[in-house]
Amino acid sequence: MVARLLAALLLLLIMTGSAAPAAADPVAGGADARFAQSIGGADVTVVVSTPTRVPAVLGVEVIAYAPVPRLDLALAVRSAESGAVTRDVVRLLPGRPGVYRATALRASHAGPHELELRAGGQVSTLPFRVLVASSSPWEFVIHGGLYAAGILLVGGLLTGGLSRRPSGVAVVSGAVLGVAALTTALLSSWLPLPVAEGAAPPVGPAVPTGRPYVTALAVTEPANPRPEQEFTLVMDLFDGSTGLPADDLTVHHAALAHLVVTGADGAYFRHAHPLRAAPGRLAVRLRAGAPGRYLAYAEIEREGAGRQSVRAAFTVAGRTGTAGEPVHAPAAVPGLTITPARPVAGRPTTFAFAAGGGVQTWLGMAGHLVVRDLPGTLLGHAHEMGSMIPATPGVPPPGEGTATGSPVLRFTYAFPKPGRYLAWVQYARGFRIETVPFEVTVTEEDRTR
Repeated sequence: MVARLLAALLLLLIMTGSAAPAAADPVAGGADARFAQSIGGADVTVVVSTPTRVPAVLGVEVIAYAPVPRLDLALAVRSAESGAVTRDVVRLLPGRPGVYRATALRASHAGPHELELRAGGQVSTLPFRVLVASSSPWEFVIHGGLYAAGILLVGGLLTGGLSRRPSGVAVVSGAVLGVAALTTALLSSWLPLPVAEGAAPPVGPAVPTGRPYVTALAVTEPANPRPEQEFTLVMDLFDGSTGLPADDLTVHHAALAHLVVTGADGAYFRHAHPLRAAPGRLAVRLRAGAPGRYLAYAEIEREGAGRQSVRAAFTVAGRTGTAGEPVHAPAAVPGLTITPARPVAGRPTTFAFAAGGGVQTWLGMAGHLVVRDLPGTLLGHAHEMGSMIPATPGVPPPGEGTATGSPVLRFTYAFPKPGRYLAWVQYARGFRIETVPFEVTVTEEDRTR
């Protein structure tokens, strides 16, 4: 009888081991908050580490990328519930890129907070949540079942040895509990994760169509910037359905927004991360070296909706003269291999760039590829194929500034139409962002074959 029961339980264990994982997408603890910002003439990424309990001192790192100016970066963490504020100042030293740490910022409880950055007369207020990992109820089932099974099995065997009559009930009960605990342990990686303390409450089922697209109005301050004059590009984002400020941006690839600014001829390129200057308002300081027309593309993502890009244009005043050829390196960039050598529209093209050793993770990736057609109507942004952020719940992305171990960066992109394209490969090494420009000529597919 006991043997048959154990065999049945073993068969059940084997069958349940191949069950499908639970369909759930909970908010779990353990994910750090990352914010790339272009502030006070510096490009930094602020990383707020998740505490294991609250109240606690928050682990806050400021990763500064070259060139680094002399800058006092004031940080403040404010609770959205209690209003409690803690402050600290990180002093960036000129010519010293790398990691700086703040040690006086605290969180008294889990839940919604704001991270405020101040430097060079600029202010950015970034919403985030302090998430504390909760214990899984399955841990109690696993450990409790194993402990109880051990006690019952040992007790049954000892009783049988002393009375010369095995205690079948104790042995069977212990076996049942043991198999149940082991089954739960095997399935624990597929069971729903516990909701982290401080997570946002559920808002009901997602709308199948997502949220409306954002529309953007962009201005420069001053209105007519001059060459080599610092100015501010301001983008106001509005909900396409209500017209109200779109202030529900979520962090993607370590930033609320990624802004790419290029000159119309491709001679100027800037990848920046605007500040959240007000609800629905992004702002970034720029400096252009030559007069002419400039194109700006902001990549954003709304909560509960997909990613999108909004576009704007502005002009730097001055005499531009006759437009020349794009100032770009030729396609034969040292270390760059394009497969196929003559890209065809609509088909994947692979770019392999030998960056050498010491490549660091930047914005969660080993590298970025930005492409733009000559008219400026299309902008593409691809990531290095070997360093995508893991999609496994509870698995953190690569740490900012850590070595990737891959000296060759690989990207795949399918150009939608034939023509000439401008392209830039970006990666980090020694806390410096390297940018490699080149051109690509895309041909039309030969349909006569």
